Amino acid sequence: MSVVYDCSVQETREAGIASAASVLRSGRLVVFPTDTVYGIGADAFNPDAVRSLLSVKGRGGNMPASVLVGSWTTIDGLVLSVPDIARSLIEAFWPGALSLILTAAPSLAWDLGDTRGTVMLRMPLHPVAIELLREVGPIAQSSANRTGVAPAADVENARDQLGDAIGAYLDGGPSGEAVPSTIIDLTGEDPLVLREGAVSLAELGEVLGHGVSVAR
Repeated sequence: MSVVYDCSVQETREAGIASAASVLRSGRLVVFPTDTVYGIGADAFNPDAVRSLLSVKGRGGNMPASVLVGSWTTIDGLVLSVPDIARSLIEAFWPGALSLILTAAPSLAWDLGDTRGTVMLRMPLHPVAIELLREVGPIAQSSANRTGVAPAADVENARDQLGDAIGAYLDGGPSGEAVPSTIIDLTGEDPLVLREGAVSLAELGEVLGHGVSVAR
């Protein structure tokens, strides 16, 4: 039976982070809070664990997992190159609710789904998530819900949906307003916003110095 750890208490939080790290390293799944909604996490470099994540969600590889990182510099080892425009966006919005799609490093032994050689990266603005990421490294992640059901804004809702398919739950309290991250694709000639979320088009435009194209 999976355990829920109250991360508002320091002692329980430390035990929870340690347990969640062990669960991830064993190829199982964890649920943890982020600055948007609760997420399901798996070891990004364990293809079986990522497939388990997608299966628990009720989706296939055509809806791949994204990857969360615990620092700005982590992405240097995950992508083919980091263009100046990506550096500017990272400096402005990370940690925070902006997801960047970049060309993945071809040497990496991972399988996140049908990414077509790309990877979607984000650094979340939540202390529990950051602690876990700095303990275990990049985590493959998706929102903590079954496909077709609203993402969980608290650990109780996540557990109701996912049950013992999860090895450990980290309870960071309610996530607040469930606004998703903004997604911007940087793999083409020009930046393309695939989803406007917590970071507005106006905010992106201020950093980029020009208007932003939006996928239709």
